[in-house]
Amino acid sequence: MRIDVITIFPPLLAGAFDHSIIKRARDRGIVELHVHDLRDFTDDRHRTVDDYPYGGGAGMVMKPEPWFRAVETLRSQDNPGRTVLLTPQGQRLDQALARRLAREDRLIILCGRYEGVDERVREHLVDEEISIGDYVLSGGEPAAVVLVDALVRLQPGALGSPQSTVEESFSAGLLEYPQYTRPPEFRGWRVPDVLLSGDHGAVERWRRERQIERTRARRPDLLSEDDDVSETTT
Repeated sequence: MRIDVITIFPPLLAGAFDHSIIKRARDRGIVELHVHDLRDFTDDRHRTVDDYPYGGGAGMVMKPEPWFRAVETLRSQDNPGRTVLLTPQGQRLDQALARRLAREDRLIILCGRYEGVDERVREHLVDEEISIGDYVLSGGEPAAVVLVDALVRLQPGALGSPQSTVEESFSAGLLEYPQYTRPPEFRGWRVPDVLLSGDHGAVERWRRERQIERTRARRPDLLSEDDDVSETTT
């Protein structure tokens, strides 16, 4: 998978993309990731990317010309890809959307700033708009880190175990079950006996029950009528 991110602040992304799972995936050739400076696609000596909004109002709006020039330059390569704008007005990012986007061969991600982008960018350049939540950020860069991380970890070979993405929260429509490690007792709090039993069937049942219980308590909106706990294992 190839991912291109366009921003006016490339250094904000460098640290996040050069560590941990994303870096390992890049080093292994699983993901090809490029960050582009939008100002490189301007045509004036001040490298201007914004201007006052027509009709008045607070703040500045990002001009259409640099965005079109940047995306069309990237699209001119062999794989045109799918262009995504990160915006509070977009579709909410969830695991299902992440899985769908992770199947794309190529994504071009636009990080907006200021009061947003010229509407012609939305209407004529962007294929999809995505939001990471109902709140406002100073720009699209933090959202780009979230989106790229969610996509990279879904690429085959990016994680140490293929099972990791299967058992994570939301992967089966439920929150993840509780996790424990050594020591078996800490400050009087014991690891549940079933996890020490060696009975893999009992462990799987316990984990499924805890998933449903936790989801019911914290995110009942994720539960379906089929999700029910018929027995309790302690």
